[in-house]
Amino acid sequence: MNTRQYLERPTKDAMRQLPAFSGLANTHIHLVESAEDASFARALLVNCTHLGFDTESKPTFKVGESNTGPHLVQLATLEHAFLFRAGNLASQSAAHQLLADVLQSPQIMKVGFGLKSDRGPVLRKFGIELTATQELSGAVKRLGYKQQVGLQAAVAIVLGEYLAKSRKVTLSNWAGTSLSTAQQSYAANDAYASLRVFEAMNRTAPHLLRSV
Repeated sequence: MNTRQYLERPTKDAMRQLPAFSGLANTHIHLVESAEDASFARALLVNCTHLGFDTESKPTFKVGESNTGPHLVQLATLEHAFLFRAGNLASQSAAHQLLADVLQSPQIMKVGFGLKSDRGPVLRKFGIELTATQELSGAVKRLGYKQQVGLQAAVAIVLGEYLAKSRKVTLSNWAGTSLSTAQQSYAANDAYASLRVFEAMNRTAPHLLRSV
């Protein structure tokens, strides 16, 4: 009989008691919308060995409504985050090429949560194959939790910080022609938080990390 004792994931109330997550300043969050933006982003991204990765999609509310996302792709270093809007990638070849070079590079590990579900949509939407990924939900689970652990709980467990999640922003229109400051901060810090969790685990429990 299995008598293994599992750790309990932190409750919402417990997480709210933690210090606030120390996210990126707005000045370090960049929309990649021009050739100049892409050039600046390339200089900071292509030589990284690990990047935080995430996507956002416009939510669907009607039965039978198809999801046309992702509408935003986020990449983060430990100092900057870069946001690629789907509506802009179609007209900006430099931004699209940069995103393809990073996501398809076997030398750059993309770390995050729920990456398996991103592969198909990213390929269909942008024609880009997402390779060299590090799924962190399983890594945090292997610390002793029975169930998979999402980003917010992982930040609490690994970093001891509270990553606030606004439902209003989560369910906002990510396919719009512009992104609010709140949307940019939310999206950027999701990718950045993933990288922070990875860096912490790589220092303290590297044996639990598995690339796919």
